[in-house]
Amino acid sequence: MSSGPTTLPASSPTDEPSGAEPAAERASSGRSGGRRRGAPDIAARVEAVEQALKVGGDRFAPAAVAQARHALERTGERMRLGSRHTVVALAGATGSGKSSLFNALAGMDLSDVGARRPTTGKPVACVWGTDTADPLLDWLDVPGRHRTARESVLDGQREAALNGLVLLDLPDHDSTNVTHRLEVDRLVDLCDLLVWVVDPQKYADEVLHANYLRKFVGHESVMLIVLNQVDKLGPAGTETCLTDLRRLLDADGLGPVKLVATSATRGDGVEDLRTVLSDVVRRQATTAQRAAADLDGAREALEKSLSPTEPDARALDGADELVGALAAAAGLPVVLNAVETDYRRRAGALVGWPLVRWWHALRPDPLRKLRLGEAESELRRLTRRSLPAMSPSQQARVEIAVRAVTSSAANALPARWGDAVRKASTAPGADLAEALDGAVMSVDLEYAPPPWWSVVRVVQYLLAAALVAGTGWFLYLFVLAALGRFGAPRLGPFYVPSWLFYGGLVGGLLLALGARWAVRVGARRRRARVAALLRQAVSAVAFEHVVSPVAEVLADHRAARQALESAR
Repeated sequence: MSSGPTTLPASSPTDEPSGAEPAAERASSGRSGGRRRGAPDIAARVEAVEQALKVGGDRFAPAAVAQARHALERTGERMRLGSRHTVVALAGATGSGKSSLFNALAGMDLSDVGARRPTTGKPVACVWGTDTADPLLDWLDVPGRHRTARESVLDGQREAALNGLVLLDLPDHDSTNVTHRLEVDRLVDLCDLLVWVVDPQKYADEVLHANYLRKFVGHESVMLIVLNQVDKLGPAGTETCLTDLRRLLDADGLGPVKLVATSATRGDGVEDLRTVLSDVVRRQATTAQRAAADLDGAREALEKSLSPTEPDARALDGADELVGALAAAAGLPVVLNAVETDYRRRAGALVGWPLVRWWHALRPDPLRKLRLGEAESELRRLTRRSLPAMSPSQQARVEIAVRAVTSSAANALPARWGDAVRKASTAPGADLAEALDGAVMSVDLEYAPPPWWSVVRVVQYLLAAALVAGTGWFLYLFVLAALGRFGAPRLGPFYVPSWLFYGGLVGGLLLALGARWAVRVGARRRRARVAALLRQAVSAVAFEHVVSPVAEVLADHRAARQALESAR
């Protein structure tokens, strides 16, 4: 099924929900009337993914569709809440010192450490600045008792650089409590910047790398790895751990991810981490970067269900064979034979020797025999009874040709799109036979006699008149000879009656023979012209009834592919 466009609500200057608007308008609307940084790019990517889902629908892999819809929903909700606040989540395993680092960054004990950690599996939040972040925290489902506003007159100047930061301390991702792990999975999907806190003992844990880090390839710009508890290592040991951790990250495909070493208990690197976070907050680009990364991931997942290109519907392999099979099934050879025979009959009746035209007049009209004409002036009345019905062998040939054309398109596409092509193509039935008959009927078989027919006809009549005059003159001379009288003018070595008789006879026969040869050539040309017209009509039927449904799937594939390409 196709997915309709996702409507993303707009963000208000106060970060409060304020209705809905189209994706492109929402993404281009800004904070406090200004333009949100990176939003035009987000709007384009949202529109591209929506368009691809709309035209591709269930022809994409279900997992890719689910990922894309989730990315659209997450992007819409997050952009609705605005980018005034930047959500940074600290995630890590049990004993990594994540909560201690959270407290060190906050400058106060907000999150329980060790055995005193909360058992609710809910995150703890610290918000810097005077602006309320309640709508955002509600969306994140942070309990009210776990929210703290980080404002103090004593160190307000020092903390000003972090104004707009929403720092989350997540439950342990390796907790024995399933609800805690599910909560981590939910929140790492919602935050703007994800900070993974690891310790020297568990930084190489396969669960961490396989279940979390590798899944965020492509999100390097919104990830940060912190090696905590370096106070347990000497300088050399810290360097060794950092080098090995970088090697593992490179193997995971996360080479560009920034790596920071800290000690929450001793304070090593905490200020460096605060500087990184303050820069993130100041740029206010992480929200858009996370949305872009999510949408890019959705685009890449959808592109795996597409081919780099698709075949041209009008140039599919087997198209010529299909038209040939349909032409034979439509009785084109019978029609063309009749057209050629009719041309010869009509020409013979006009340019043949007048004294034997009665023979042509007695020959049957092949087009009338096929019921291709009625009421003298009409050559065009074709019904299904006019042509032979499609034989079983012709039906089988058409079915084979249809399957060949369908397979040539289906095999050039991924499996789900290929199945859609095969479903779109239907076996030839009665409607196809009727369409073929209608195509033959639509071709005008009328034609104006060539001018040379009239010229030859006039000359033939003149020669026939000479023959008749010569014959009559000979009879007159025969009568005179019987009466003992004879007289005839001479022209050269022969008498004029001889010129008339033999000239009309020999000239008429020679002209008839020459005209007969010209008629054969003209009949073949006429057959070729009509064959081209009929084949064109049959090709139109083939495209409409066989290729057109396939072409619609190919057009959807092209539209989805181009939409996703535009979002790169």
